[in-house]
Amino acid sequence: MSTFFTLIIAFISLLVSSFAQAQPHLDAGTILRKMASNYIGVNDYHTQVMVKEFKSGGVVKTQKFLYTFKKPNRIHIDFESPRAGWTLVYPDENGKVALRSPGDKHFFTLHLSTSSRFLRAGSGQRIDQTDMGLLIENISHSVTDKRKGPVQIVQVGGIIQISVLAEDHFNDNIETLYRFSIDARTWLPVEVEESTPDGKPKRTVEFRDTMTNIGTPDAFFEMKETPQ
Repeated sequence: MSTFFTLIIAFISLLVSSFAQAQPHLDAGTILRKMASNYIGVNDYHTQVMVKEFKSGGVVKTQKFLYTFKKPNRIHIDFESPRAGWTLVYPDENGKVALRSPGDKHFFTLHLSTSSRFLRAGSGQRIDQTDMGLLIENISHSVTDKRKGPVQIVQVGGIIQISVLAEDHFNDNIETLYRFSIDARTWLPVEVEESTPDGKPKRTVEFRDTMTNIGTPDAFFEMKETPQ
């Protein structure tokens, strides 16, 4: 009997050892390097985005849109809700944000500053602060020089989650509890969860069906005025 239990213990130890080798320890430095290295090879991408804003524990605002980005700084957004049919491009020929109403005749086109309150999210984030490259930089800052608490890293299936209390990405003198979810295959963010330091949810940003290096033409980021 003792020999049997000895063999069982040895077998379990072997399994644990094999699992540990197959699941190497995740450290923040390695994750950040892989994210930055992967993004260097991304020329353009599009992704389905859903943003939820919270107040008193409940969702008070939800936005859905198709977001297309091309390096170094070109943005095209097709809104699905609540501004269904609206289109946004940045930058226009004057370095501003062009926002066009829906419909074939495009009733009007607005040309707004990136700091316009009409465009700014409740989080304080501007349109020119929305690309994944900047998000990856902000994640790096959150776990290094702008960190205000311990970093926790777990892997759930193919998703790596980094939780940390850090300086808010878009507001001075505010601390935010972040949880960044990263696809372990593509090394791109798939979700950002923002909470107050005591854990009350503020905002979530989800990225779904992201496709990279899709060859988006420059004309896609131009908004020509429609003749009246």
